[in-house]
Amino acid sequence: MVFERLRRYQLRMNPLKCAFGVTSGKFLGFIVRHRGIEIDQAKVDAILKMPEPKNIHELKSLQGKLAYLRRFISNLAGKCQPFSRLMKKGIPFEWDQACSNAFQSIKSYLMKPPVLAAPIPGKPLIL
Repeated sequence: MVFERLRRYQLRMNPLKCAFGVTSGKFLGFIVRHRGIEIDQAKVDAILKMPEPKNIHELKSLQGKLAYLRRFISNLAGKCQPFSRLMKKGIPFEWDQACSNAFQSIKSYLMKPPVLAAPIPGKPLIL
């Protein structure tokens, strides 16, 4: 049916960007499987291998990587709260123990990231 519609409207598909009949695949930087949507391990490894930020530029880079994975990290805003005061203008960048603890907490959370799955009718929904 898909191919018929493509022919009818004279649409073309790029074979390098198409995959049919696969059990899992990468889509927009996430791994889509029958179980649900998972984080691409390369994205997690990039954060796990990061050293603690030493300046505001490195902190912004960390926050950008975390923002990409935000739907997989429960209470990300709360976990990143120690970083927010470092982002304010006029405040000197001082990486303290609270920031270090928050950074390690996020890293340990990403060691076993959750899998997002659609709710199954008739089964209890756990949030």
